[in-house]
Amino acid sequence: MVARTGNNPCVQELAQRKPAIKRELKQAADAAEDFTNSRTLELLARAGFAASGILHFLVGAIAIRLAMGGTGNADFSGAVSELSSQPAGPFLLWGSFAACVALALWQASDAIFDYNRLPTKEKAGKKAKAAAQALVFAALALTLVSFATGTGSGGDNRQSASDLTANVIKAPGGVALLVLVGVGIAVTGVIYAVRGFRKSFEKNLAMPASPKARTAVTVLGVVGYVAKGIVLLLTGMLIAIATLRAHPEESTGLDGGLHALRDQPFGPYLLAAVGAGLICYGLFMMVRARLANMNK
Repeated sequence: MVARTGNNPCVQELAQRKPAIKRELKQAADAAEDFTNSRTLELLARAGFAASGILHFLVGAIAIRLAMGGTGNADFSGAVSELSSQPAGPFLLWGSFAACVALALWQASDAIFDYNRLPTKEKAGKKAKAAAQALVFAALALTLVSFATGTGSGGDNRQSASDLTANVIKAPGGVALLVLVGVGIAVTGVIYAVRGFRKSFEKNLAMPASPKARTAVTVLGVVGYVAKGIVLLLTGMLIAIATLRAHPEESTGLDGGLHALRDQPFGPYLLAAVGAGLICYGLFMMVRARLANMNK
């Protein structure tokens, strides 16, 4: 026998509360949007660009050190480890963490609240890009907080990357997933390089009025974007090839990609050039902290 719900007090109460619930949800969404549009979060988000720039600068410096026969882990864990070893290490780590969290929130708000009036295809692309950037800065924040709390390690990250690849390969659908991840990273690298050559990054900046300053910003952007594109391309190719060959030990992440570059003919010179390019990208990101167009 089917129970009648028309006179059920609980159902009636829920129906009566629906408008209030919708109103409360809208108020919460409006409050969240207002917060992500606040001047305070904007300033912290700009600092997030600077924090990212510092980390890229350090990765580039480590890459040059490797090219000259030195040691180090040329990835973000290695960069954060070096940052933590500075006299003001704890302050730098916590400050950079807060800045990266703010920038992740800013990008997430773009993905959720913005671009809704654009054509469907363009809207989807911009929202996806903002969501991806939010994940990148959230990952940087997690790396920073792990070192700030004493749980992070700047050790052999290549081995960690290989172990992670080996574990994912064993999972159902793991091979396809890793190949897609590798191809995705490699394609992102190509996009970065193209963006650099086309100078399309300039549209997101309030370029300085001085011709010399404009030229300096453009040069840093072109060199930096191309260098980062090369690094991402190498990293993605290593992941995809290692997965297809069922050799997870060859999937060694960013650090392994730069070490592999050093082992090629003229490798030290190529690695030094890429390291210099990453330093340029780091400087560009620091400049971006000041010049970024943050208008919603």
